[in-house]
Amino acid sequence: MLRLFLDRVYLFSGYLAGVFLIAIFVLMMLLSAGRPLGINIPAGDDFISWCMAATAFLGLAHTFKHGEMIRVGLLIDRLNDNVRHYVEIAALLVGTGFIGFFAWHAAIMTWQSWKFSDISQGVIAVPLWIPQLGYSSGLVILFIAFVDELIHVLRGFAPRYELPKPESAEEIVERAIQSGV
Repeated sequence: MLRLFLDRVYLFSGYLAGVFLIAIFVLMMLLSAGRPLGINIPAGDDFISWCMAATAFLGLAHTFKHGEMIRVGLLIDRLNDNVRHYVEIAALLVGTGFIGFFAWHAAIMTWQSWKFSDISQGVIAVPLWIPQLGYSSGLVILFIAFVDELIHVLRGFAPRYELPKPESAEEIVERAIQSGV
């Protein structure tokens, strides 16, 4: 039950990142097409930058759980399974610590912006906690994903973000095509 809930949270976060990406596209097109027509979107650049931050941070957990985050596998791929397991645990511990630190401070920053009624300094006054929600909630969801994966690996399982080693040259090519490399 908990596994299904967490997987849905990661998936929803990825979909939400996609929605903000579409919003960036729509706003950029409106800004570009609106200039020759005399149409102006006040604070359009501000909204686009907030959407970019939301896209980047809300997509992190989904990207991590699907093994699409950049990892340095040259060293770890050469280790035997027993040593590799401990290196994965160490990497997840360090990652959990860093992400937890950033998530904590992002959440505090968002809460303080709400508490002190911080307002953006652009053309349109927007309470800053609203655009900061994408940043802080994306980091909190990524922290949950790291803790989830750390517990999974500590229980003796292989990381879920890691695909099994390819068994043929065709499989290597197929993975490269799927990943967009």
